[in-house]
Amino acid sequence: MTKFIFVTGGVVSSIGKGIVAASLGRLLKSRDYSVSILKLDPYINVDPGTMSPFQHGEVFVTEDGAETDLDLGHYERFTDTSMSRLNSVTTGSIYQAVINKERRGDYDGGTVQVIPHITNEIKERVQRVAQNTNPDVVITEIGGTVGDIESLPFIEAIRQFRKDVGRQDVLYMHVTLLPWIASAGEMKTKPTQHSVKELRSIGIQPDILVCRCDRPVPASIKEKISNFCDVPASCVVECQDASSIYEVPTILESEGLAHQVLQILGMDLRSPNLHQWEELVTRIHQPGTPVEIAIVGKYVQLGDAYLSVVESLNHAAFSEGGDLKIRWINSEELEPLTVEHHLHGVQGVIVPGGFGPRGIDGKIAAVNYAREHNIPFLGLCLGMQCSVIEWSRHVAGLQDGNSSEFDKETPNPVINLLPEQQDVVDLGGTMRLGLYPCRITPGSLADRLYGEEVVYERHRHRYEFNNAYRNLFLESGYSISGTSPDARLVEIIELPDHPFFIASQFHPEFQSRPNKPHPLFRGLMQAALTLVEKQQSPEMTPASTPLPERSLEHSGA
Repeated sequence: MTKFIFVTGGVVSSIGKGIVAASLGRLLKSRDYSVSILKLDPYINVDPGTMSPFQHGEVFVTEDGAETDLDLGHYERFTDTSMSRLNSVTTGSIYQAVINKERRGDYDGGTVQVIPHITNEIKERVQRVAQNTNPDVVITEIGGTVGDIESLPFIEAIRQFRKDVGRQDVLYMHVTLLPWIASAGEMKTKPTQHSVKELRSIGIQPDILVCRCDRPVPASIKEKISNFCDVPASCVVECQDASSIYEVPTILESEGLAHQVLQILGMDLRSPNLHQWEELVTRIHQPGTPVEIAIVGKYVQLGDAYLSVVESLNHAAFSEGGDLKIRWINSEELEPLTVEHHLHGVQGVIVPGGFGPRGIDGKIAAVNYAREHNIPFLGLCLGMQCSVIEWSRHVAGLQDGNSSEFDKETPNPVINLLPEQQDVVDLGGTMRLGLYPCRITPGSLADRLYGEEVVYERHRHRYEFNNAYRNLFLESGYSISGTSPDARLVEIIELPDHPFFIASQFHPEFQSRPNKPHPLFRGLMQAALTLVEKQQSPEMTPASTPLPERSLEHSGA
């Protein structure tokens, strides 16, 4: 029978519930328990697909095409388990489902209320994950902070859940803050006490407290929290700030979190196998070769807008021995006259995804600079489209080449709307979303990186390479190294005469893992490190020569 763990948070938002939930998932998987992690988000949007990255961060896309909260990316990266649309639930989707049922007459004319109809729908979504994937454990993170008005239906639902499935199968974990007050020279427990009091007033007594802190927690403090919050001292788990999120599983393991969870839920106390994860943490702390990669985007003021891109770069750096530094470049500040100032000295350039015309000229300028200066380049989704526009204007002779997304009247729409998108009106959930196959051209850079004939990657876009211009691009030296199996859609482009220049219509960042860096990011990191070597050794071969034959196989799972 599936066991259920509910993770709530108190005191402040952004306290790290998602990382704690993902880390616990990793610890349980290391004991050969199967895990699925669910996010209950209290906002009324149906999903984050139409939300501004400045407010919400990136939109993470699952294999089945759900646009979800970025925490699902953490879940996948930590547990190496693919999530689905079942793993992301919002207030908007709950109310939409309940209203649809009411309109169909499913409630037999009854008055529809928060309790029981909304709470029943929430509980059904949690059960649906257990029924469809049959994991040993379902971990459910409740977004927001205990006490928020919008979170109350979710808290009430999980309170009822223990009664519905049995006390022995449900565990409540509360993540809270232990601040250090410098002027007093003390660690204060009152925020934790008040947060637990708020949770208990709603009817939930936490079984385990995970206390965020910036220094070790004395045993006396744990005893104090235990007495005031009615939690055994052994279940007061400290979680110190770490230099890398990938240290958190080992920190929580040393605190005995998984042992306490298994004991409370009556599960076998299996020994963990964290050997590979511990090796990863060791690699993270080993000195590496400094390498600087520029991310040229329009949402750089909020790093979470490109979270999966950053983590994919980190994975590649861990694997290849790079000491990664990211240079954030606002594409709105870039133009041909300033691009040298902004990009000089970097060993790699990434132009990530996005929507709309703002900052596009800066992205195109960055592509042009990377191409002409032989700087390793990786384009992602919109980044590929910008590379197509850049080539059309500067090489293929189409000075007015553009995307119809940015200029509906452009005479040369080298990027155009997908045919199936022509009549779409609603924005949310209507793009080309989810996992699609891509056939790789033999002998290409993409072939060297992937080592497979067909790969499967996740998409999130409405526009594509316009096939009316395919021959022109091929004749001018462009290389199309990945297409849909029917060769209709262009998925990957590259420049054979460049040290490393490749761009994809899909989002490879969604499939990178800490111990299995994505091939495109790993290839970029290898090329960037090769450039570092060249810059440090002037007698080496020119940057335009092919990459050295580094191993391109994935590292262990």
